[in-house]
Formats: sequence, structure tokens, C-alpha cells
Amino acid sequence: MKQGKVRVKPFVKWAGGKGQLLDELRTKYPEDLGKSINRYCEPFVGGGAVLFDLLSTYSFKEVLINDINVELINTYCQIKNQVEDLLQRLEYLQNVYWPLAKAERKKMYFAIRERFNYLKVNGNEQANLEKAALFIFLNKTCFNGLFRVNKKGLFNVPMGAYKKPLICDRENLLTINKLLQGIQIRCGDYKECAGFIDKNTFVYIDPPYRPLSITASFTAYSENVFDDHEQIALGKFVDEIHQKGAKAVISNSDPKNTDKNDHFFDKIYKKYNIERVTAKRMINCNSERRGEISELLISNY
Repeated sequence: MKQGKVRVKPFVKWAGGKGQLLDELRTKYPEDLGKSINRYCEPFVGGGAVLFDLLSTYSFKEVLINDINVELINTYCQIKNQVEDLLQRLEYLQNVYWPLAKAERKKMYFAIRERFNYLKVNGNEQANLEKAALFIFLNKTCFNGLFRVNKKGLFNVPMGAYKKPLICDRENLLTINKLLQGIQIRCGDYKECAGFIDKNTFVYIDPPYRPLSITASFTAYSENVFDDHEQIALGKFVDEIHQKGAKAVISNSDPKNTDKNDHFFDKIYKKYNIERVTAKRMINCNSERRGEISELLISNY
């Protein structure tokens, strides 16, 4: 059923999050969305800004979201299935963390980071609720809200300097809990979503962005690499779902920000509509580099 427009925001800050581009993206939504286009699929759900915008506005018969990041998807599942228990844990962490002095906060942060990484490697299903709480805690308190892992898959971001980070956002998490009911949540390769997609499906594809330079190559949402070969393979996936009659919108970085002669995506998606829009780079260790850049919005209709 249609949820009615509600205020909802992603429960984590995510590199490449689409909150700032929602106005642009809304102009790309199919006109018959929620009518003949009654299914939605997001193979790289990330922080879910587009997902929550759609769920709070349109009616869908079926929805499938997917991401390769195990801890992110686990957190979606815990919000969907055990939100009150999760809120209780987050409230406890917030109440302990807020009054601490900087040195004690740092000690708590690194203890939780170590515990999270231990559970990530050694945990079982019984640890999923704890992992979700620690995942949100780390995202709210780490440097710049960044989620990054090393080659071993271990979270390695240092502590941030927020005075009173909102670790337990009760109202927002309860709203998300309601929106996620009846939604299929899957963790795996985006290609596994192909069986769900048909001519009645709107697909929003927001993969790890192609880095604009060698030194800007933050793609470590997980220990899996998403290089140029993967970007080309994704283009073929878009061709496949286009043949099925699905309506798709794809986001990515614009190589022409740094090299006007780089036609990488223009070649991959030459048969589709390519629009360049202005976005702000929100996550960068150098604040001077968080400026406006061009990004690509590609649609097959």
C-alpha cells in the first residue's frame, strides 16, 4: 500500500549517497511509476536515499534491494525485523558515549571497532543484532561518516570529532522499519537480481563509482574490487535488463571532470540518454576537495 509522504533519511552516511541528488533523480522517475511500473529493484542499495524516497511516495507490488556489503545488509535486516531491540542497544551506546571526555571516547571507539571486526570475522547469526548496533555506532562516530575496509575486510576508519552524534535516531529508524515491511532484502552480486527484473520493473543502479584519479580511488565499501572490467560488465547487465523492457537509471562519476577526452561511460552507454548533473563531493579527507563536480545520470528511456 502507498505509505504517504513521510520524512525519512538514510540510517547511515554512505560514500556516494544520493540524498543531495534526489531532486535531479526525481525528474528521471518513470511517469507510470506505481501504476504499470509496479516493481522496484535496487542492486546496489547503499544508504538507501532513493529507496526511501520511493517507498514513502509510491506504491509497489514487489521490491527487491541488494548489496554486496554483508554488514550493511545485515543492518537493513535488523531494522526490518528487530528494530526495538536494536534501538535499545543504540540508546545504551549513545548514553554511554555522550558524557565521555575525548580520551575515554577514543578508548570506547577503538574497543567497539575491534569488537565489530572480531564479530565480522568470527560471528554467527546470534551476533547479527550486536553487529548491526556496532555498525551504526561506528558510522555515526567515525571520521567523516566513512565506511571503509582494508583488503582483509576489516573496518579501519579512525574516530571522528562529533560533539553529540545522533547514534540512536529512534523516529527515523521506526519509520524505516515500517517502510521495509514486505521488502525482499538480499546480499550478493548485483547480477543475481536479474531474475527479479521484468518489463514492469524500475531499476536504479548506483554502483561503486569509477575513481576520477589514481589517488581518488575510494571504492572500498567491501573487500571486493569494482574496476573497469566490472563497470563494462555492468553495462552489459543494463543491456540485458533493457532487452527485458525494464526502465533503468544508472549513476556514476564523470571521467570528464579530470580528462575531457575520457569517453569511458559515453561508449559503454552510447545507446542510452546520458545527462551530466552537478553534485558535491561530501566525503574526502581534504575538505578543500569537497567541491562541486559533474556526475552522470544515464537512463534507458
